[in-house]
Amino acid sequence: MNNTIKLSLALATGVVLAGCAASSASVDLDKLTASIVKSSFRDEGIVKVSVLEADEVNAACSAADVAGKPLDHEVAMALQAAQLKTIKWPADGRYLGDWKKGEALAQSGRGMTFTDKADTPNGGNCYNCHQIDPKEISFGTIGPSLYNYGKTRGVTADPTSPASKAIIEYTWGKIWNARAYNACSVMPRAVHKGIITEAQARDLMALLLDPKSPVNQ
Repeated sequence: MNNTIKLSLALATGVVLAGCAASSASVDLDKLTASIVKSSFRDEGIVKVSVLEADEVNAACSAADVAGKPLDHEVAMALQAAQLKTIKWPADGRYLGDWKKGEALAQSGRGMTFTDKADTPNGGNCYNCHQIDPKEISFGTIGPSLYNYGKTRGVTADPTSPASKAIIEYTWGKIWNARAYNACSVMPRAVHKGIITEAQARDLMALLLDPKSPVNQ
């Protein structure tokens, strides 16, 4: 074997070993980082350290983000199917509450801090990501505009039609657990994660779908 071949093999071996070492070091660093982060937190009031523990869907989406590629389609479908099972549909068939309460909820971003009491109502913080009422001069754009949400989908014209029923059920499910429809959605799993109650979800539904709501004017 000539010297050139020997040198090439040596370099290749070195690269492989370095890659293995880097991979091992990366895993160790990830574990160390997670340990440091966890040790830096403590249970305080209603906020518990357990919020740092990623469930299956969060772990999968985080891994995809780190890898810089979309979540595998089959994995995404399986995760969405599991999340869909968490949605509880209204036992009485009533989806809409009070749109005025829904508007106040959508505009409120407070709640879920360690100083809150367990029974303190949380805000929906919807305006942080969506335009809902055209009178608002400040709103987020992470999510789509929801202005005329029910009107443009025909729900306010005929809420009993099959198409309207489908939109009503989809909207309820999206508010309850957005990841049932998009595994890596950045929208909070509002009811599923206890951010808002089922009654509050009805009020948000009314804000989006009631023909008297400013959303549909």
